[in-house]
Amino acid sequence: MKTDILAFGAHPDDVELGCGGTIAKLISEGKTCVIVDLTKGELGTRGTDQTRKEEATEAAKILGVAARENLGLKDGFLVNSEEYQMEIVKMIRKYRPEIVLANAIDDRHPDHAKAARLVSDACFLAGLRKIETILDGEAQEVWRPKQVFHYIQWKHIQPEFVIDISEHLEKKLEACMAFKTQFYDPTSKEPETPITSKDFYESLTYRAQDLGRLSGVAYAEGFTSEKLIAMKNFDGIVW
Repeated sequence: MKTDILAFGAHPDDVELGCGGTIAKLISEGKTCVIVDLTKGELGTRGTDQTRKEEATEAAKILGVAARENLGLKDGFLVNSEEYQMEIVKMIRKYRPEIVLANAIDDRHPDHAKAARLVSDACFLAGLRKIETILDGEAQEVWRPKQVFHYIQWKHIQPEFVIDISEHLEKKLEACMAFKTQFYDPTSKEPETPITSKDFYESLTYRAQDLGRLSGVAYAEGFTSEKLIAMKNFDGIVW
């Protein structure tokens, strides 16, 4: 399956929170997108790995992604090991994306930065012909994405570019709130966490609004890039 965008998250809901608006926008423009969650999020304070699975399925439907997979790596203990790298290499070669979106390069949860490095290294390794992988009994062809971009999560990181999501903020919020066990719910009897507060939910809007303010649009999501981006012309820039 050839896809335009392959979005990785250390946990189910990372992609929705970090770049859900961008994915919704790209899909509306005819691009194809697949989400791969590295872990089941089994260490989350609220809910279970089963509820997270159900919520991830619902969020994928809301965004309209072509597929969503979970690699079942160990939540809380991600390591940049050969074993984990090869699982990600298989996904890159399976979906053959032009662009990979990955976790923030630095963040509050240690899995996020670890996942960022893990996915980045796997993207390089996926293009090496002497690394052989087999999926579903068939040898895979090599593939290396053209770009690896990292979305921004809990910590403030200065973006190197932003995507205008003004027409897609509501779809992002809907996809995020599909993870109903994880976020603001005044009726919940489970323990409070930093992401279950009303303030955190509201931050999804005001952080996007602030990036929009700085870039001349209503709402935006920010990204960092692993390499310098070249532009053919100024078409598409918001003035």
